Amino acid sequence: MAPRSKNWTKLGIRLNVEPELDQPILIAAWPGVGNIALRAVSYLQEKLGAEPFGDIDPRPYVDLPGVFIEDNLIQPPRFPRSQLFFWRRPQPGRDLIIYVGDTQPGHNTYELAHRVIDIAQHLGVDTVYTMAAALLAEPPENPRVWATASDAELVAELKKKGAVLKGDFFVAGMNGLLLAVAKERGLRAVCLLGETPRLIPQVDNPVASLAVLRVLCKVLDIQVDTKDLETMAEEAKVEISRMLMETQKKFLQDFTIPLWERGEESQS
Repeated sequence: MAPRSKNWTKLGIRLNVEPELDQPILIAAWPGVGNIALRAVSYLQEKLGAEPFGDIDPRPYVDLPGVFIEDNLIQPPRFPRSQLFFWRRPQPGRDLIIYVGDTQPGHNTYELAHRVIDIAQHLGVDTVYTMAAALLAEPPENPRVWATASDAELVAELKKKGAVLKGDFFVAGMNGLLLAVAKERGLRAVCLLGETPRLIPQVDNPVASLAVLRVLCKVLDIQVDTKDLETMAEEAKVEISRMLMETQKKFLQDFTIPLWERGEESQS
């Protein structure tokens, strides 16, 4: 299915340029559990030096929580980033379009997904990648990467690259919805999910971001310097371990009743 309109302004889309790209692949990310997707894709964009070329007006999709005050002065509204980048591969191969959304939209999510796909198809994209979190009860020593795709051939390719196939599950938020809209629009779609403990969903997990980024680069045959992310991951392991211990301790305190405090019925 072709893009439904090229009247970008009417759709709330601003394209400063329309880059000519070789069979581009779209990689998109919004925040989620552990900030896995957004950190991995933002890191990839920065290290590749991908260039900005447009954005999507975020106003129909988000609510602002308030106003920033600086030096006692009220500041204008600050909207989250909803930005597009492109990267041309230096050697022959498929180029990239990267979309970065700084916040999950609160409204019109299906419409936003179509706006992203409109741009992607217009520029020749036939395959879409997102990333997300795979939630585990226990913290993994070395996070694995789960994978899902829009067709069996892609699934088989991902398995060969080291991804884990887990059968039935749900991918929440825009990192999931975009996949469904991509398939609806006739594109191939892939999601890579990094394992992360469900007990501390609010804590950033660059360990899982590193895992999904490594698999993505392997699948797409891209070379990226991951040293900075590796450093963040090592530092995060200590914090994640500490947070898990505190969370588990609080759980025991809140929900475990000592034997001597239980009634006779509970002790029988």
